[in-house]
Amino acid sequence: MNAMQASTSWGVGDYALMAERLRDVAAALVDLTAITGADSVLDFACGTGNAALIAADHAETVVGVDYEQRLLDIAAARSRASGRARISWICADALSPRVPEHRFSVVLSAFGLMYVPDHRAAAAALARASAPGARVGLAAWTPGSFMPAMGRALSPYLPLPPGTGAPPSRWGEEEALTELLRPHAIQVGVARRSSVHLSFADVEDARRFLIRTAGHVLVERPRLEREGRWVELERDLDRLVRDRNNATGGAVQIECEYLLALAAAAATDGGTEDLAAC
Repeated sequence: MNAMQASTSWGVGDYALMAERLRDVAAALVDLTAITGADSVLDFACGTGNAALIAADHAETVVGVDYEQRLLDIAAARSRASGRARISWICADALSPRVPEHRFSVVLSAFGLMYVPDHRAAAAALARASAPGARVGLAAWTPGSFMPAMGRALSPYLPLPPGTGAPPSRWGEEEALTELLRPHAIQVGVARRSSVHLSFADVEDARRFLIRTAGHVLVERPRLEREGRWVELERDLDRLVRDRNNATGGAVQIECEYLLALAAAAATDGGTEDLAAC
């Protein structure tokens, strides 16, 4: 993808390649929320549409929302190719009033809402989209796992992220997630940790993939090359990959831990569904 054709850094590079590695997480979210034909489903910050596409195998009404048109174009092409063209795609920020209010019986977000800079506003948007008693399925990288560690390793080379300073991995810690959602009458009932394993031929292959799929890094490459710091960034990323490598013999396997959570929005009587037994 060309940076001139993207409206945000998420549209730069080949994030779709990373999304392919995360399809199993989207499938786990759909299974966890037990979607049926009676449900209306929202995939928040849907990216290339992993969760929306899988949800469309079960529900008649599915909407994907993302603020990067380049990713939505990929999602729409995938939906047409798979015969799921009835999915609606909305190009909008998660906080946009264009997102229908209190309409969806299932709201999903796989590694999406966690990156909204204002976490409180993101949680409020989640509540606004949820119908009374809605089931909410979330996947987020856990604190200390590989993706947050990569963010820390590269932070000296990148501009400060917008927002309040709370890390995206706040969404991947059960207690913090509970505190974040509680003011909006969304109760976490199930939270369990799982992992995605990324496999590569060697350290160089891993580094090239991680950079190629990280638009926020690619947009800074010209500046870092002018400053003579790009090679340093690559070396630091190589060091992280070696430190986190679980494979032997030159190959690379990286464990990326995430939290899979199921929550319930308040029902009309002010209560919430009991999800603890799910």
